[in-house]
Amino acid sequence: MKKKILLVDDEEDILTLIGKKISKWDYDVMEAANGKEALDVLISKHPDIVILDYMMPGMDGIETLKEIRKISKNIPVIMFTAFPDKKSMDEVKALGVCAYIPKLSVLSSSISALKEALRVAEKTIKI
Repeated sequence: MKKKILLVDDEEDILTLIGKKISKWDYDVMEAANGKEALDVLISKHPDIVILDYMMPGMDGIETLKEIRKISKNIPVIMFTAFPDKKSMDEVKALGVCAYIPKLSVLSSSISALKEALRVAEKTIKI
């Protein structure tokens, strides 16, 4: 059975590009364009792993992650951002993110960081 990935990003081209790539790795990909949509999908479709953008308008990645943790303390979350810095990395680690990936590495031809993060996330799934 395929693992279900919830991909959350406000940029449609990122959702399409990364969603297609992850689907090729034999995952079932669900998409959300913002934090509220992500929470709705989380509640209704029960993904196994969440890949969450850090900077989004309205409910940003941190707010969304805090709400995700109210719903599920154990769901693996991979956070990615175009603007990585130590403060944001420390903040998301405190909320139990299993990987933090700069968006540039996700968009480059070498996406090994995302593949590795998904492997780590799968190992942390609680049954």
